[in-house]
Amino acid sequence: MQLPNGVLFLIPALIWGSTWYVIKFQIGDTDPLFSVGYRFILAGGILMIYSRLLKLNLIFPLRNHFFIALQGACLFGINYWLVYMSEEQLTSGLVAVIFSGLIFMNVFLNAIILKAPIRRNVVVGGGFGIVGIFLIFRDELTSFNLSDRNFVAFLMALGSVTLASTGNILSAYNQRMRIPVIQSNAYGMIYGAFIVLAIALLSGKNVSIDLNFSYLSSLLYLAVFGSIIAFTTYLNLLGKIGPDKSGYISLVMPVIALLLSTLLEGYQWTIYGFVGILLILSGIFIALQNEKSKRMV
Repeated sequence: MQLPNGVLFLIPALIWGSTWYVIKFQIGDTDPLFSVGYRFILAGGILMIYSRLLKLNLIFPLRNHFFIALQGACLFGINYWLVYMSEEQLTSGLVAVIFSGLIFMNVFLNAIILKAPIRRNVVVGGGFGIVGIFLIFRDELTSFNLSDRNFVAFLMALGSVTLASTGNILSAYNQRMRIPVIQSNAYGMIYGAFIVLAIALLSGKNVSIDLNFSYLSSLLYLAVFGSIIAFTTYLNLLGKIGPDKSGYISLVMPVIALLLSTLLEGYQWTIYGFVGILLILSGIFIALQNEKSKRMV
């Protein structure tokens, strides 16, 4: 059964909007490298079992595995390690602002690597959305100071966006090569997990896992909902409408996160927040129009 594009857009937006809050329970005694590794080896293992039960094809040429592994490293491994590391120093709101640049990064890499046209409506809509994000997180941005630690965390978040976008483009390429999303995610998540776990062990970190209920339950939520369900729907959407339009989810996620924060943490809205929401909604309307693609020069 093929889900409508609107549903494929809404599911990962809602889930990833909640993971900004859930990831807080992963930051603590367990090193971020291990947390990311545990998350994706669990998610990849579940997807692999699912593929076996449904007798999906799991045999692909070595060349395909190379690009699946690259996708895994970028999208399911090092990217998330950098997110976890940056959130140890920066507020989640500031990380969300940085991550909103994913839409423009997707547009740029999609044009450079996959030779896709740059759609004006996506760029204009993205501009509206990013201004909206800046207004919503205005207070956090104005209080940000560029200390050495903050600057390093900022670079980590920026690196995460670059890797996430690269992973998006690699997924689009793998789908062009007729590799189904479920199988590429199953292998990619396991490859990504092994890569970050190898980095952890080679850097001399001690193997550890937090056995508290909050850590384990959040790990399960992130693996099943934040990884399996969200990435499967998102990457299917990406294959249908392109990395540029699907990247707009990066602007919707922080809004969902703030709505949850309003319910769970008593977040107080300001006039800037409401104007920001209107700009983001306007950007969605503009970006998702079926305008005939024209390359910008």
